[in-house]
Amino acid sequence: MALRGAPGLRGPSVILQRMSTPAIRPASAAGVDAARALALARDVLTTEAGAITALSARLDAAFVAAVALILNCRGRVVVSGIGKSGHIARKLAATLASTGTPAFFVHPAEASHGDLGMITTDDVVVMLSNSGETDELVLLTPHLKRQGARIVALTGNEQSSLAQAADVHLDVAVDAEACPLGLAPTASTTAALALGDALALALLDARGFSVEDFARSHPGGSLGRKLLTHVRDVMRSGRELPTVGIDASLGEAVVEMSGKGMGMTAVVDTTGRVSGILTDGDLRRCLQRVHDVATVRAADVMTKTPRTIAVDRLAIDCVELMEMAPKVMQLLVVDADHRLVGAVHLHDLFRARVV
Repeated sequence: MALRGAPGLRGPSVILQRMSTPAIRPASAAGVDAARALALARDVLTTEAGAITALSARLDAAFVAAVALILNCRGRVVVSGIGKSGHIARKLAATLASTGTPAFFVHPAEASHGDLGMITTDDVVVMLSNSGETDELVLLTPHLKRQGARIVALTGNEQSSLAQAADVHLDVAVDAEACPLGLAPTASTTAALALGDALALALLDARGFSVEDFARSHPGGSLGRKLLTHVRDVMRSGRELPTVGIDASLGEAVVEMSGKGMGMTAVVDTTGRVSGILTDGDLRRCLQRVHDVATVRAADVMTKTPRTIAVDRLAIDCVELMEMAPKVMQLLVVDADHRLVGAVHLHDLFRARVV
């Protein structure tokens, strides 16, 4: 457990640790002392990693209670903090919201001047304060309780006012800050950030939140585009779709290919079912072996087993089919009866930013 005491005081082990750390001094005119900078950086990383490791060992039933309280919340999760803890609180609210737990940040000072109206009796309020004595947060607690909201507090002091007022308290105490002066919030904010992530991801798992759910929360990102964009969203259809009948001449097929700009034309029978595909490659191979193309039908030189994909498949699935040897640039889109409904070119996937 962390050594406790008045703010600014440190236990014996912490004092010895800080005695071994070089005091900060201005960089010389020649530049940064590389050895000192690396030594200090490694000390910071080691201290913060140790804070998280110690926090992991202290997790207990209180963490489970916090997860259950938020999971059963009928309203929203309101996250609040001020200063450096406020920045961590904003990040926690964003992480919760993007992983299936509706949440938003409220600044504690603004809450005292009207924003308290954002919070309802069905909400859970998560408060972050290393000391647990932050005035703006402590002064809010009686108003929140009067409204019926539940409180989860993340503090570094189990005996603090905020910890005592909370329905669930999560201990994020650290032995020492990573700051060589022992002043700037560093290890303490890292510990709060890590515990917030643990809380959000435990809730994600409890909700059965899926990759598809995550994509719906991130439609503008790469994952969102890959998991939300379907073949129907990128395919060409109607007048843009190059198509000829089974009895079309090679010349008619070439005109259709040239006019639609996909480097191919689908060949369909009288019922609209796909009979094959005629591509630029098929045309070049035909010209190498056929001297009188006027007598050739498209069906004579087409690829009879074209690659197809269903209209409701994900657009990203097109890439896998196109990459199979031999690689192709186009796919025909068909319905359950193998009737042609569209076509996809590799360039269509690039335009949709699926690849």
